[in-house]
Amino acid sequence: MKLIFRVVTALVLTVVLLAGLVLLLPGEKIARLAADQLETQTGRKLAFGGKVRFTFWPTLGVKADAVTLSNADWAGPEPMLQAERLTIGVSAADLMQGDVRVTEVSAILPHLNLATNAEGVGNWVMGGTGGAQGGSAATDGGAGSAGGALPLRIEAVELTGASLRYAAHGEAPVEMKNIDLSLLWPDPAGTASAKATLRPAGEPVEVDAEIGTFAAFLAGEVSSIGATVSVPGGKGRFDGHAGINGEASGRLTFGAEDALKTGVALGVFLPDALAQKGVFAADVTYTADGRLSMRDLAVELGANRLTGAADVAFKDRPDITAQLQGGALDFSSLGGTQGSSGGGSGTAGGASAASSWPQDPIDASALGLADAVVDLSFDSLRTGGVTLGASKLNLTVESSRAVLKFLPAAMFGGQVQGQVVANNRSGLSVGGNLTFNGIRLERALGETAGYGRLNGEALGALEFLGSGNSVAAIMRSLSGKGWLEAGKGFFTGFDLEQLMRSGGNGGSTVFDQLTASYTIEGGNLSNQDLLVLLKGFRAEGKGRIGLGARDIDYLFSPQLVRAGSDQVLTIPVRIRGSWDNPDIRPDFSQALQPKIDEIEQEAKDRVRQKLAEELDLETEIAPEQDINDLLKQRIEQEARDQLLKLLGGD
Repeated sequence: MKLIFRVVTALVLTVVLLAGLVLLLPGEKIARLAADQLETQTGRKLAFGGKVRFTFWPTLGVKADAVTLSNADWAGPEPMLQAERLTIGVSAADLMQGDVRVTEVSAILPHLNLATNAEGVGNWVMGGTGGAQGGSAATDGGAGSAGGALPLRIEAVELTGASLRYAAHGEAPVEMKNIDLSLLWPDPAGTASAKATLRPAGEPVEVDAEIGTFAAFLAGEVSSIGATVSVPGGKGRFDGHAGINGEASGRLTFGAEDALKTGVALGVFLPDALAQKGVFAADVTYTADGRLSMRDLAVELGANRLTGAADVAFKDRPDITAQLQGGALDFSSLGGTQGSSGGGSGTAGGASAASSWPQDPIDASALGLADAVVDLSFDSLRTGGVTLGASKLNLTVESSRAVLKFLPAAMFGGQVQGQVVANNRSGLSVGGNLTFNGIRLERALGETAGYGRLNGEALGALEFLGSGNSVAAIMRSLSGKGWLEAGKGFFTGFDLEQLMRSGGNGGSTVFDQLTASYTIEGGNLSNQDLLVLLKGFRAEGKGRIGLGARDIDYLFSPQLVRAGSDQVLTIPVRIRGSWDNPDIRPDFSQALQPKIDEIEQEAKDRVRQKLAEELDLETEIAPEQDINDLLKQRIEQEARDQLLKLLGGD
């Protein structure tokens, strides 16, 4: 019992003595002691511009208002840290032994002004004349070490309502507000745990990280890192190694039940069609010079999956290189509705196609966001307007100019090779140089132009160029040339035989072969040599197809040879009007003109023969000779003959 009494008495006396000693220390002295230690070990000045108060409960230490922490010499005059109120808590037991063990540093409404220099070193990397860099480790020697200053350790940091300005060297600053951060570092040689709440777009983004050997991490060494990021609609995880200069390597995974919701929370604009499940996974490596490599890359969005590898060099304009492979991809929802340019592919007459091209301005600024070289192969791809089969594509973007190469692409039931270019360097222009083989005309014309009247399998070539800030402007400016050949197929909307008999529309015309060449100028396609071979007759054609105005003025000239006769019947068919509802009818004036010319020629021939007989001409009148000239010449000759007789000549 006596032993217990002595122990309790000693404990009480120790507590009373400790409390008395702490109470004898004014708050300014404790604050100055902490500030001196911080400056000794880091080279940074901690200044108190407001009242400094000593606290005993719930934290032993001081509270100070209007606190600033100086910046690195190269980072400018603005403080690296400003806070409306700073609380510093210390360990009384360690303080009695000559150690300043800071158990808590908390700040209300702090502002962090962070930056990196040309070497990639951050202004938060601190170093001083005494102690370890970053103030991480306690040293032996008590008050005599480091020029008589007491060693400093910090166990916990808490920031509430913080704001952040981060300026990477050569880049535009990034600012964030309403950040909460807590850091627990109980063992100076061990792991630190950090929790942060960021609100880049208002919604909270939670980060929970563990940093091994935190003292070495602060000193610039690479340490093990494990971090979980929780975002509304998704969660991510990183496991690997990282340094305080930003270098990192490890496995990064991220999954979102709603990619759109997650993107909004991160402040990233995404189309509404991305409101679906998304997954990202890759082995990542990031270097201090701003290069990110991703290997064993897998990306899933809904039912779409891409695998491969990618590299990104972060410059004024990021430079991306990637090799990706996919299965059956469906991005049709990303393109929205086809609008006024679609709807003709599935109809015989193209009646569902709109009467004009979209006039909305095209925003092509995305072409200038990054440079890229991307190789993409897939089993199939559905977009908002075109469906591709197994294909290999190459996309190159450089200084707002994109080139998409088909190597080849399975498209419209056949294969397409060549390239399409979009250039936004000085206004938007689009062009292409393509060859195709085995494509279905009804799909090609329907999916690209909303015109589905021509059916058949074709091969050919196309060169085109257009410019403007809308689809309508581009289509009206198109220029180029091309040719095509098609085997058996048919036209819908008119029957040539029925047109010849009754002049009515409707039905279809089946052909065995079709060939044509064309030129494009000012949004108008001109053709002069269309040849269509049909059963029992052939048809030639020429005219204009308005690609910009979506109209047509074309003349078919079918020729029917009657059985057992060499007589040819030709009744041209005129197609005129809009693509939606063209007027198709026989052109009888053109049909009768050859017969009229024939009758006229026969009459002229008979007159010439009669004149030759009556005027007793020794030579036959040639068809190209004018009858009036012949009569005039004959009269002049007869007058000369009579004059000679009068004068006594022969």
